[in-house]
Amino acid sequence: MSVIVKICGLATEAGLDAALACGADMAGFVFFDNSPRHVSLELAATLGRRAAGRTCKVLVTVDPGDALLAAAIKALDPGLLQLHGGETPERVAAVRARFGLPVMKAIGIFEPADLALVPGFDGVADFLLFDAKPPRATGRPGGSGTSFDWSLLGLIETKKPWLLAGGLDATNVVDALAQTGAPGVDVSSGVENAPGVKDRTKIAAFVAAVRGAAAEKLGPSARVG
Repeated sequence: MSVIVKICGLATEAGLDAALACGADMAGFVFFDNSPRHVSLELAATLGRRAAGRTCKVLVTVDPGDALLAAAIKALDPGLLQLHGGETPERVAAVRARFGLPVMKAIGIFEPADLALVPGFDGVADFLLFDAKPPRATGRPGGSGTSFDWSLLGLIETKKPWLLAGGLDATNVVDALAQTGAPGVDVSSGVENAPGVKDRTKIAAFVAAVRGAAAEKLGPSARVG
């Protein structure tokens, strides 16, 4: 199976077009005021229409209320909701039931104890995302450009598909995939020139690295045709 590629924090038409041109499987749009990648409802509607039918649109929020979710869903028309805050398994289940959309729950990882959260979310989320737990001083739960000890993922037991995030870029994603066997990868700052400013060349290089690694794993016979 192909590795899922998610380009997150898309906030301009140019950045989105670069992700679409490279065949990104998922495009993430952030609704969180404290993020440099935050998009307004109006911009989300514009970008959402541009991406319609070309990728899975992911609505990324942090501890959102139902009103924010409803407004953002109406604007973006996403295929997947990503909860990237301190949401509980009960909250994840409630969001999924209320809005009728699949949910991806992000879990910040720094030490083995953080993996204790996995079983609770494994039963209610459709996808899991393992991200580096950033320093509290950032005020943001992700997008810090830092990685974590990937060997910790050898301790997880999950029935759901999951994505690896945190400090990934074109230079280390092949190693990350080799070490973790991740079914998917999520990148934001690793394809930027500045916070929130995506770079077309970096996006292309990242996607090419992932696709190349996946093809190499399949072997020559699987690539014929």
